Amino acid sequence: MPSEVFETRTGACGPDTLGGSATRTTPSRATGEIPFFLVYGAEACLPPEIIMGSPRVQSFDESMQEQLRREDVDFIDEHRWRATIRNAQYNQALRRYHQRFVHSRELRVGDLVLRRVLNREGLHKLSPNWEGPFNVTGICRPRCVRLATTEGVSLPNPWNIEHLHKFYP
Repeated sequence: MPSEVFETRTGACGPDTLGGSATRTTPSRATGEIPFFLVYGAEACLPPEIIMGSPRVQSFDESMQEQLRREDVDFIDEHRWRATIRNAQYNQALRRYHQRFVHSRELRVGDLVLRRVLNREGLHKLSPNWEGPFNVTGICRPRCVRLATTEGVSLPNPWNIEHLHKFYP
């Protein structure tokens, strides 16, 4: 029975027609559609649905299939257009959120910073998590800076800005 191809309301389903996209049966948050449907114009029918006899498989009517398939083919462009609009709305909301809540951190030469203690060996739980202050002596590339102690001794390696906090004396 699983090796047969069954027709559902929106198209053929079976092990041969599913391919790799059959496991992607959850609608995408961005488009609101199942990826399989956007590609093939038909909903995926998984083998467990066929084996266990899901309501969708049991309510299948062979006589209505051709007409329903033609309707689905006629409306596939509309579904894809709606998915494109939903995707644009989702990206716009994501961009708005990012601009509102994600703030970039910027360090300049001469700023004082604290450095995160990365190696906690030999320290107890009440030891400070930050050490310093250090001076920013140079910017290697974006989000990467060279540091020196307040006495002027340069540290050997550059530090990522994620491990630094601005220090306000």
